[in-house]
Amino acid sequence: MTSAPGQLMRIHIGEDDTWQGRPLYQEIVDRCRQAGASGATVYRAIEGYGGGSFIRRPHFLHSADLPIVVTIIDSAEKLAELRPLLDEIVDEGLIALSAVEVLRPAAR
Repeated sequence: MTSAPGQLMRIHIGEDDTWQGRPLYQEIVDRCRQAGASGATVYRAIEGYGGGSFIRRPHFLHSADLPIVVTIIDSAEKLAELRPLLDEIVDEGLIALSAVEVLRPAAR
């Protein structure tokens, strides 16, 4: 098994966040794909809170604005290329980078 250094980018946003009328997570995934990133995955969380300490959980009377996490794993260089594209559209979210060791690169 081969391995290579890489980076993991996690983008924490809310389910109700939008960019020009469409869900923000969809815009993030589309921009990653257009830029040639290896892949992106969107996770919808059950519950969480962020900087404002407001707990977001499912509620039957109104939108809960549940937490969404978009993950992208690629080379440090590719994620550096993506940052300006994402900084433009993610204004109230948290973007975190971590060094990772990629054990099984995805087929392109």
